[in-house]
Amino acid sequence: ELFIDDLLIDRMTDVRLELHHPIPREIVLVHDQPWEGSGCGYHQVFQDEGRYRLYYRGWQIRVEGKKLTRPHIPVACYAESLDGIHWVKPQLGLIEFEGSKKNNIVWDGAGYEGHDLTPFIDTNPAASKEEKYKALAWAWQGSKGLRAFGSPDAIRWSFMDDGKAVMTKGAFDTQNIAFWDTLRKEYRAYIRDFHLHASNGENIRDVRTSTSKDFMNWTEPVMVSFPDVPDEPLYTNQVAPYYRAPHIFIGFPVRYSERAWDDHYKNLPRYEHRKGRTQGHVRYGSAITDTLFMSSRDGHSFKRWGESFLRPGPQHPNNWAYGDNYMAWHAVETASSIPGAPNEISLYASENYWTGKTSQLRRYSLRVDGFVSVAGPMKEGELLPLLFIFTGESLEINFATSAAGSIRIEVQNSAGS
Repeated sequence: ELFIDDLLIDRMTDVRLELHHPIPREIVLVHDQPWEGSGCGYHQVFQDEGRYRLYYRGWQIRVEGKKLTRPHIPVACYAESLDGIHWVKPQLGLIEFEGSKKNNIVWDGAGYEGHDLTPFIDTNPAASKEEKYKALAWAWQGSKGLRAFGSPDAIRWSFMDDGKAVMTKGAFDTQNIAFWDTLRKEYRAYIRDFHLHASNGENIRDVRTSTSKDFMNWTEPVMVSFPDVPDEPLYTNQVAPYYRAPHIFIGFPVRYSERAWDDHYKNLPRYEHRKGRTQGHVRYGSAITDTLFMSSRDGHSFKRWGESFLRPGPQHPNNWAYGDNYMAWHAVETASSIPGAPNEISLYASENYWTGKTSQLRRYSLRVDGFVSVAGPMKEGELLPLLFIFTGESLEINFATSAAGSIRIEVQNSAGS
């Protein structure tokens, strides 16, 4: 159980729920190949069969004078790692790009599905070996909507549908997420659409969810709710069951902040380049993005923190533009860089998006389960959880103190004794 919300809490005295922030680590991947470029994004990583698998969109977007150019269509690329830190781009020999198959492309997107192919391991017991891995991806052309993909080895992909999109209601120009919900015994997808803002009547980006029993027939997407927080535009969602507590969904949505263009942008890096981006649309130069944290017990209603989980951070040219700070889907466990220390969580986020000829992926670390904690000052405080029935053999509490700090545990019965 995680203290990501107050569901398990009866009373707190002189303590509070505190959101923690991932620590920036090394650049783990630079997208510098001809089929990659500044438009790379929508990263996705998971552990599988003794390795870490990473997928991402390969794309190039350039600002040339007053024009935005895209030399090639988006392609889906693959990298892998033994430790989650050192990554290689294998030459797969599957897809031809500019006359050669010496690349790490797994799908070239004849219908532009390379825009956001986001695979997952299908843990549905009824899943066939030929479709052990599945994905949804947005088709810009032909049968517009989300297409369904399957693969026996996570490398060779083919359509599962009959040439028609399996989901057509939604905006989809984002990273479209799907997974098998082991508790509810159904597939769940999270996509993007738009709704009218209640106060100003403007269209803003939102997150919607849909379910399916067979991955082919999906319910009409419904908007997820965020009680007691402002209605803000969210670009991606990055929702998944937390691997240590699959009854809890956690997500890292990107908050999209768009402002009017003015001279204040001269205070941000690469002003001339930023101004050039406005030739395509003013928002390409004026919008700034950061990542939030949210969690849910039912997949529909989410507690979303207003403060950033991943902030742009100290100002430099690679983190203060539209498309930066997009968190990969999803968190994975890796070894600590400190010998003898416990494992940690690794998260990955994009940098240098659309600002040159390359882009990059940075790793961040967080202690295991360390998204939110019950925190208190040196002054003594108390947390009283709701009454619960314990049926295990040992009860562990994950805590940290200073050298002078301490924690005391009291067991009470239902009468408070």
